[in-house]
Amino acid sequence: MDEITATLLAVGLVFVLLAVGVPVFASLALAGVAGIAMVEDLNFALLRLKSFSYTQTAVYMLAVIPLFILMGNFAQKAGVGQRLFGVARKWVGRLPGGLAIASVLTSAGFAATSGSSVATAATVGSVAIPEMKAAGYDRRLSTGVVAAGGVLGVLIPPSVLLIFYASLTEVSAGAMLVAGVLPGLLSTLVFVLGIMVVSRRIMPAGAQRAPSYGWGERLRSLADAWQVLILFIVVLGGIYLGLVTPTEAGAVGAFVAFVMLLFSRQARPKLGARLKESFRSSINTTVMILMTMLGAGIFSYFLTLVGTPQAIVETVTALDLPPLLVIGVLLLIYLPLGMFLDAFSMLVITMPILFPTVHSLGFDPLWFGILAVKMCEIGLITPPVGLNVYVTAGIDKDTPLVDVFRGASWFLVMEAVTTLLIFFFPIIVTWLPAQMR
Repeated sequence: MDEITATLLAVGLVFVLLAVGVPVFASLALAGVAGIAMVEDLNFALLRLKSFSYTQTAVYMLAVIPLFILMGNFAQKAGVGQRLFGVARKWVGRLPGGLAIASVLTSAGFAATSGSSVATAATVGSVAIPEMKAAGYDRRLSTGVVAAGGVLGVLIPPSVLLIFYASLTEVSAGAMLVAGVLPGLLSTLVFVLGIMVVSRRIMPAGAQRAPSYGWGERLRSLADAWQVLILFIVVLGGIYLGLVTPTEAGAVGAFVAFVMLLFSRQARPKLGARLKESFRSSINTTVMILMTMLGAGIFSYFLTLVGTPQAIVETVTALDLPPLLVIGVLLLIYLPLGMFLDAFSMLVITMPILFPTVHSLGFDPLWFGILAVKMCEIGLITPPVGLNVYVTAGIDKDTPLVDVFRGASWFLVMEAVTTLLIFFFPIIVTWLPAQMR
């Protein structure tokens, strides 16, 4: 069968399998095997797949993924999220939409201990949503801000998605993590300003503001944020100064978070159960990521086999368009993909196709990686498969799913603003990695 027909049939098969409820990793794997068999034969496909799972996952860099996930689970069980929300509420609670702003700041702080957007949304949501509901906040804002704040978990290091991108493109994992710092802070700032604007328009007249706290109490409250500060210094500080590799930083960070959990007063009564739950959650998430990586990797191998990346590079080069316009068009591909696929699947499918084009045009891979992750963030709160929205709806069962999506839609606009700023000002991404030792 010719390559174009095989490609169209394989891509169509992916959407058919997804439509009938087949898991994403299985849909991609089956479509990839079918495509390889159509171009070559089934024996060739089976021969190539015999060692595929080992060669794809037996990578030293990928060991950091379960370590970062475990660190986040330990931090969550140690009560880091609750303490951070208490600190943020004392500092910004009196502002318009102060509790919503506190939720975003808590999400940003917790993201510095966890590489998962779902864990960030679940941890902050369980603390912040009841507080906002009790204060009379609009339910769309109270749930939307938690769903959107969770996306900071895949941008602010230690981010599993940034490590994943580095492993796919062979970019320095340490530089990739450091590159996420300033964009993460920018995203947080845009969210805060956006909440202040939105809350003035939709906040009910009867909504309560948090009590006012003096400067002395605010400064004393910062002592509750020491855990986040230590983990941030241990992980990112060690990478930035060149003292440890990302994998070593993940191991040290997981150990430090483990010690924090052991000495946590909140966790001590049920320490055994919390440890067991942390390990189980870390294993489940790691297996999910690796299975997605395998399924999407098989499909990507098929696309490489038929020469799709090379064909796209040649086509784009022949169009003679402005390079920046080409990058913008490539990023728009993530919008429809984000409606149906998770972030890991999107990166595994698209990087073998898009990254050669980015490389041929001479753009910084760190800059494009942050932009790609930002587009994946948007997918996490975009209907119909906005994973963070479903997590938030599960926390607040009184708010309809439609209202959660409506609340998250305001943050889609804010995400677009941040992405455009990064797109036109690459120095936001590239400056800090350039200072690394």
